Amino acid sequence: MKAKELMTPTPRVCTSDDRIVDAARMMRDYDVGSLPVVENSGTNRLIGIITDRDITVGPVADELFTATVGDVMTANPKTVRADDDVSAVEKVMKENQVRRIPVVDEIGSIVGVIAQADLALNDRGASDRDVGRVVEEISRPREGTNA
Repeated sequence: MKAKELMTPTPRVCTSDDRIVDAARMMRDYDVGSLPVVENSGTNRLIGIITDRDITVGPVADELFTATVGDVMTANPKTVRADDDVSAVEKVMKENQVRRIPVVDEIGSIVGVIAQADLALNDRGASDRDVGRVVEEISRPREGTNA
């Protein structure tokens, strides 16, 4: 199975100049936990990603309500391509301990997103045990953290 068969196509996006409050509202309104961050040029070229956690443990916890997405986003996130095999997606998620991975085209424009739940819900014949192992590895706290 390829990433393009599993991804949510044409995800909602924001720019680094957007206010975090607007990004948070988009996440709420579209029921998503992250937003790809694209250039202002309209190319949808991916430059970062922002998660609900980035907002809450960063500027909201510090009462910096005027912060922008660019202040807290993860720049240059790990990505996969639409034609990558799902095993490659799992590997990137496990190695980087991320629950969502942007899918980009050959010029780096966002074309989709794959979430941890998408891996768990796919019908490629993986056993519940295999899916559980992948989810466990993605969710394992990084070395040296208390999380």
